[in-house]
Amino acid sequence: MQVKIDTREKFHVITVEDPQITANMTDGLTSRLETYLQNDVKNIVFNLSKVEGMDLGAAEALVKVQQYFYEHNASFVICCIQPALETYLDEQDLLEVMSATPTESEAWDIVQMEEIERELLDDDEPGFQADLSQDN
Repeated sequence: MQVKIDTREKFHVITVEDPQITANMTDGLTSRLETYLQNDVKNIVFNLSKVEGMDLGAAEALVKVQQYFYEHNASFVICCIQPALETYLDEQDLLEVMSATPTESEAWDIVQMEEIERELLDDDEPGFQADLSQDN
């Protein structure tokens, strides 16, 4: 699979250059994407602007990769899905479980908001509870 990678401060933009993503491409793609979790910059914006079609197995693999990233405190936002592919993903009930945006800049915004959210959650004191009981 041909991809173009653009690294930013908080995320990598990976643009798929192939018009089709097939199920047999997903093993290599999945392992390649998961290596980003070892980097300082873990977040991915996955640009599908050039992708016209995708096998069901490939689509399901993308959903699993996206979930895997979120489980490891990293963002994986899909953007620029072509209308025909968007319809297909919706018909397969996969679009609703994907974190997807119409444009790349909206994907950047989501990644940055999720980074801020993770930073705020990391700053919270675990186990803190206010004692609201009154002694009479």
